[in-house]
Amino acid sequence: MGGDSKYEIHQNAYIKLVLHALKHKTSAVNGVLLGRLSGDETVEIVDSVPLFHSQIGLLPPLEIALIMIEEYFNDKGLSIVGYFHANERFDDFELSNIAKNIGDHISKYFPVAALLLLDNKKLEALPKGKDRSPVMQLYTKDASRSWKLVESDGSYRLTIKEPSANVVLVDHISSEKWKDITDFDDHLDDISKDWLNSELFN
Repeated sequence: MGGDSKYEIHQNAYIKLVLHALKHKTSAVNGVLLGRLSGDETVEIVDSVPLFHSQIGLLPPLEIALIMIEEYFNDKGLSIVGYFHANERFDDFELSNIAKNIGDHISKYFPVAALLLLDNKKLEALPKGKDRSPVMQLYTKDASRSWKLVESDGSYRLTIKEPSANVVLVDHISSEKWKDITDFDDHLDDISKDWLNSELFN
């Protein structure tokens, strides 16, 4: 199961998810992780798509989003490998039922799926420190098929591909880059808005 997998997230995929959470600080937000399983049991998270910031548990918009995302990324050799969630309350470190349910759905198709939960305390401390670890907690399915927090000091953990990602993230936060992020909610309101955020880092 997920216990034998390592998870590596690319810088842009990582930053996009954090900026999405910062744009909607007073709401729960979510997103999906796109990637592939590489030969050495590493789940490589290459890209991410911010999904929703309102009514995040509603099934019809979620199903539409997942179909569109799968169609687009399948052509690029990537599939949905996990789920990202940020809780509404700053001090809430519990994995919500919505996050578990969507994670369950994804793990049916990708058994070693990652479920990432934003860690607000780490995010807040970021500008003050030199921490290179992700500001997210990693959950994977254990042998009993329950979501279990993976300790960050273990050998099976989440790492960021680029060591300087948090420096870049702090930079984007100070320049209020989060204002430029578009999620699926925005796209469903106005289809001219780009849910792929293809211009975000240009």
